[in-house]
Amino acid sequence: MKARIENIGSVAADAYKALLNLEAVLHRSGVPQTTLELVKLRASQINGCGFCADMHAFDAKKAGETDERLWSVATWREAPYFTDEERAALALTEAATRIADNPAGVPDDVWDDAADHYDEQALAYLVIAIGAINSWNRINVTTRQIAGSLRA
Repeated sequence: MKARIENIGSVAADAYKALLNLEAVLHRSGVPQTTLELVKLRASQINGCGFCADMHAFDAKKAGETDERLWSVATWREAPYFTDEERAALALTEAATRIADNPAGVPDDVWDDAADHYDEQALAYLVIAIGAINSWNRINVTTRQIAGSLRA
């Protein structure tokens, strides 16, 4: 596979920089870094973005994430490795990422569970993080960015 745009960050520098600035804000948001990486990994799996799934698995590992949790993100409902807060964030991630699968959008029970575990500010940042990773996935899938190419 060959990337359709080799370096989108240089071709659309201002827009790319804005997305990177958003990521910096999200990392200062108070939402646990491990939760953010799990959310990014799960959305990337759903969206088939190998570039982002690879990047966020490696970022999570560098941040101290265990192999068992990384291997189990796709099966988080059946795996015993996740906290109730992480499960709520992963459920919200799946519902928001698969928004077209539910005519009502994100179900109330999914939202309510997330709201039970995160205060309004953290929940707002979590929603923005989910939106951001879905944007990154769409950019990287569309331009066929190569998994692992950032480490190459």
